[in-house]
Amino acid sequence: MRIENSFIPVRGVGERTEQTLWAEGVLTWDEFTPEASPVGAKTGERIESFIADSLERLDDGDARYFGDVFPSGERWRLYENFREDACFFDIETTGLDASRNDVTTVSVHRGGETTTLVRGETLTAEALRDQFRDASLVVSFNGKRFDVPFLEESFDFSVDLPHVDLMYPCRRLDLTGGLKQIEKDVGIDRDRPDLSGRDAVRLWRRYERDGDDDALDTLVSYNRDDTVNLKRLMDVVAGTLHEESLGGVDGATCNLPTRDSV
Repeated sequence: MRIENSFIPVRGVGERTEQTLWAEGVLTWDEFTPEASPVGAKTGERIESFIADSLERLDDGDARYFGDVFPSGERWRLYENFREDACFFDIETTGLDASRNDVTTVSVHRGGETTTLVRGETLTAEALRDQFRDASLVVSFNGKRFDVPFLEESFDFSVDLPHVDLMYPCRRLDLTGGLKQIEKDVGIDRDRPDLSGRDAVRLWRRYERDGDDDALDTLVSYNRDDTVNLKRLMDVVAGTLHEESLGGVDGATCNLPTRDSV
């Protein structure tokens, strides 16, 4: 699914109307003409105006605009257009309360490379800004409720970018039970499937208390796995949602894997 397949940001166009447009062969903006569309005149005018504005914004690479106009539950549709500049991130902490606990590591996967920032060494507000700078889209799992508020309270830092929190599109696909369980359900492997968030806290305590570099290495590896696997999961989720929406209309496919092909 690409942004150019989408009409749902337009006022008066819901899921049913968009499906009707697709069923009538209007699969992209280029194929929309008000005279031949199955929508009313006013809706047709709004669609025309949206397309004209959006083509210019898309040429400019303005992901923020699309993050604003797309419903939050449909922001996954931005991914195929902006995946080259997408920033996948995950944090580890010493607890669940940002006012009392600390961020220990932050891993960011972007452009095929993964960087991990470590508390007391490389983890600073400026380093975080560098990692997220010029990203078009951020992707997390439960990041809207946990990772982003934790980072913003702990550092002079704001994640002010279009955000796909994979927990919610996963729920649309009946994928629940946390990131590790969802990875298993879609066939994504990791090096240390035995480790959990509680282990991450214990590993940090061993490093902080005893100077155990092996514990830190294991924690960093765990955090990096979380982040790299977000990229793999995003590919699967976007591909599957495409197949269940636009792909079901006329067999159109996208170049992303689905949960059945992993």
